[in-house]
Amino acid sequence: MSVPTTMRQIAERADVSIGTVSHVINGTANVRDKLRLRVLEAIRSLGYHPSQLGRGLRRKKTTMLGMIIPDITNPFFPAVVRGVEDVAYKRSYRVVLCNTDNDPKKEISYLNDLQAYSPAGLLVIPAAESHITTLLRSVATSGPPVVCIDRRPTGWNGDVVVVANEEGSYAATQHLLRMGHKHLAVITGPVHLTNAVERLKGFRRALAEERVPIEPEYIQEARFDRRSGYPAAMRLLRLVPRLTAIFACTDLMALSVCLAARELSLACPDDLSIVGFDDLDFAEFTDTALTTVHQPGYQLGATAARLLLERIDGSKQRTKRVVLSTELMVRQSASPSREKAAATRRKQSHGQTVGVS
Repeated sequence: MSVPTTMRQIAERADVSIGTVSHVINGTANVRDKLRLRVLEAIRSLGYHPSQLGRGLRRKKTTMLGMIIPDITNPFFPAVVRGVEDVAYKRSYRVVLCNTDNDPKKEISYLNDLQAYSPAGLLVIPAAESHITTLLRSVATSGPPVVCIDRRPTGWNGDVVVVANEEGSYAATQHLLRMGHKHLAVITGPVHLTNAVERLKGFRRALAEERVPIEPEYIQEARFDRRSGYPAAMRLLRLVPRLTAIFACTDLMALSVCLAARELSLACPDDLSIVGFDDLDFAEFTDTALTTVHQPGYQLGATAARLLLERIDGSKQRTKRVVLSTELMVRQSASPSREKAAATRRKQSHGQTVGVS
């Protein structure tokens, strides 16, 4: 294993002082071009790589951004991380990623560990059972700035970047209602998460406006993943009267509904219409392309990173709650109910009959 190059060796190779080498590396003072070029050539020939962590700790601030996410296997979150990383990289910041597996203890452990490395800022997507609000407040008060993404922890009054969850689910439910579905249900996420609460609120609002009642058992709670979505779907599909449509509050849970329907010999969309939320890459490539609510994962991450960098640069503006728009992507997994389709056929047939002379 090679021995790390020191600034003394660089100084000797370039025939300058150690102070001159330090000024060139750290940009702390102007150095004459002739000397600076000699130092840079010595650095290149010796293969010197400065310790970013060491430099940061000496300054009590690094160019590191800590990012905590709840589930690295969920295909929605990589797009968010990519948005963060692209913005950070352009500003010469580096992202350190921590995956909590939706474990609140692991989440707290990571948050404490990251503080020890003096990050310039923190980006947090809270775990499903998160209990970090008090700790986040403490960090934001005495440590680096913090921005929460996608989910706002209960009691958190700091910066947050989210999507229009309620409007997205409202549009999805309206779409099903317009197609004549009266026996419909929802699989929501953990009801203490703000995005799950907002999506359920949008679903209920659409039903209330059309005066469509819904029994409590037609609202099933899951964990935003396939594993918990499947039993929730099975419970719903065994209810009487049989459902004609299910709104799943993530695409992963919508996949679970597709699997459950197939196992019960129900065809999508003829027997069951399905709508998701996320618009993951696979949504339009399933056997029956998934109608779903698009939420801009990449923009979510990029917007949060820009807001965090504003805080790092010293912005003292009031706390921000940024809400990004959603869009309903209409595909083939949702179609008119049998009653609606029959009524349409009767209307068309009547129109053709009347038109005969």
